[in-house]
Formats: sequence, C-alpha cells, structure tokens
Amino acid sequence: MYATARRPETLGDLEAAGCRTLALDVSDEASMADAVATIERESGAVGVLVNNAGYGQQGPVEEVSVDAMRRQLETNVLGPVRLTQLVLSGMRSQGWGRIVNISSVGGRLTFPGGGAYHASKHAMEALSDALRHEVRGFGVRVVLVEPGLIRTRFGDTATATIAEEAEAAGPYAAFDTALARRVTETYERPSRLTSVGPEAVARVIERAISRTRPRPRYVVTGAARMLLGIRALLPDAAWDAFLRTQFPTPRPEA
Repeated sequence: MYATARRPETLGDLEAAGCRTLALDVSDEASMADAVATIERESGAVGVLVNNAGYGQQGPVEEVSVDAMRRQLETNVLGPVRLTQLVLSGMRSQGWGRIVNISSVGGRLTFPGGGAYHASKHAMEALSDALRHEVRGFGVRVVLVEPGLIRTRFGDTATATIAEEAEAAGPYAAFDTALARRVTETYERPSRLTSVGPEAVARVIERAISRTRPRPRYVVTGAARMLLGIRALLPDAAWDAFLRTQFPTPRPEA
C-alpha cells in the first residue's frame, strides 16, 4: 500500500502502519508520472487509486482571482483526472481496478461564497459519472464518496483563502467577514449532528474498495444525507430562500 503527499515527511503515521510513502504533487505532471512509474516498477499495475487531494477555495466569484480559480481546479479536478489517466492503462491490462474519487456533498449542493470549490466538486461528479461507464467493460469500477462536514484542517485552509482574496473595503467586505466567521465556527464548534471524524470516510473508502459491486455513490454523515434530501425536494426559489437565512446577502452600502 502506498500513501502520497507533497511532503511525504508528514505521513509518518501511515509509514509506521506499513505504507510505502512517496512524494506526489497533483499540480506537477512530472511528480505524478514519477509516482505512478515507481509504484508500477515496484508492485505492478495500480489496483486501487484513491483521489483525495483537495482544498476549499472560498470567496465571492467576483473576488476570486483567475489564478486562484485555476489553482483550485488544478488541485481538485485536473490533478486527479491526470492521475486516473496515468493508472488506467495498467488497470486495463490486468483486467481490473478501482478508482475512488473523494467528492463532497458540495458536489451536489452549492453554498454562497464557495463557487470555486463547488465548481470543482461538481466537475468531479460529472467526470466520474462519465468514467464509470467508459471503463466498466475493462473491469474497472469508479466510485464517488461524498462526505458532509468532517473534522479536519479543511476549515483553516478555507478561511485562509477568504483572507487572501478579499478586498478590505470592497463591495463584499461584510459578506467576507460573515463567511469567514461562519466557516470558522462550523469547524471549531461542530455539533454531533453535523460533524464526524475522518475515520468515517476511511471506513466508507474501505467498503468501496472491498465490495465486488460497490455503489456508484456513498454519502458520508447523516446530516449530509438529510441536506441532499431537502435539496431534492425544494425548488430553486425555495432553496435560495433557505440560503438567505443562513448567509448574508451582499448589498450596496447605504
């Protein structure tokens, strides 16, 4: 089993558990190609690929720079797609494989201030749906895992991206402040209803890998399933009205 990260020295716990650790940066073509080549040289074709690289770019669409948007899509979409391309020939040759893409409940729901992040997760949903059909005949199964709110450092990164992109006195200043506060509060004071630890996602990934016939999608957390159910029932106008109760609406200054 292999575990990868841009800085493999951060994977000490996994290495101690028996994983072979490698450097891999999903925004660097050479890094991805080298990692896959190393695995294939040492162990043969990749059997299971778990695409879990990602972070959450936050901020109003107007304020998020094109460069920041590009970095978001590079990390959350293009990197995982390229890794998938690199391992598929080996999977096809051996006649089996499993690709597990870590999406998010945010791949089917969209919240204000997260347009860039949600766009990346919606893209992974569409790409996975297409890929699932394209590779099935080669014995390769594609699974989407859609976590809800999980207790990780995700919130710290998301809050930092707001500060990087926000204009101190711009038209979205009040919204940015409220958004940063909301993200911080959500991750620092999660309730038992809305948040679980990363081990819940790990258990679902294990299920997706080990089952002969995995489901196309696995939603993680009861709150995520509840939100998706509510969204499916509400027309767009009603959903928008609900969001206005949760997020401030940017307006011209008085």
